[in-house]
Amino acid sequence: MKNLEHIGIAVGDLKEAERIFGDVLGEEPYKREEVASEGVLTSFFNAGDTKIELLVPTSEQSAIARHLEKHGPGLHHVAFLVDDLDAELERLTALGYRVVTAPKAGADGKRIAFLHPNDTAKVLVELCE
Repeated sequence: MKNLEHIGIAVGDLKEAERIFGDVLGEEPYKREEVASEGVLTSFFNAGDTKIELLVPTSEQSAIARHLEKHGPGLHHVAFLVDDLDAELERLTALGYRVVTAPKAGADGKRIAFLHPNDTAKVLVELCE
């Protein structure tokens, strides 16, 4: 693991969430990106060496839509940057951690995978390469 890459926050109203985090962080988001394969629109803020990623569903079938329906808005995941995603997944699965989302393309041009939150203190952990 290299460092904390970003914190993902599920939101129902992207414009309002951008206003709030703009106020809190004292700056505007530096980009929006649609990840059609995930059914989400993301908005990124810089927060020092870490980013805040706001996620709003663009599809009722997306994981973010299901998360909002079940849990409401709030923390969705914590993401860590890794040099070699496959090696990290191999290391972690050997330790008994389950992968819920196999490596695939994600936002920001990164390759991503998620670990099962029941194995990670009820926090969805994303690994980014």
